[in-house]
Amino acid sequence: MSTEWKLFADLAEHAGDKHVTVDAAAGDTVGDALEDLLDDRPALEERVLDDDGELRSQINVLRNGTNVLVEAKGLETELEGDDELALFPPVSGG
Repeated sequence: MSTEWKLFADLAEHAGDKHVTVDAAAGDTVGDALEDLLDDRPALEERVLDDDGELRSQINVLRNGTNVLVEAKGLETELEGDDELALFPPVSGG
């Protein structure tokens, strides 16, 4: 089974596509799926992770429309079948 990431704004440009399928499956975590996404995409990794390899605070990671970073488990949130993952850059209002 695989999971699809939807990437928005400049993150899609860094990844080379707006939709990227990774090998993460039910039982894996959102963090596992993120690792798979970043594995062969150094430009995206540099944009999403800081120098310590931690997720930059402004990056939003959504699972089925909910920001996992505000949930109790964060990147440790387990995937279920047919989850939709999305990665958003910082959003600024105007």
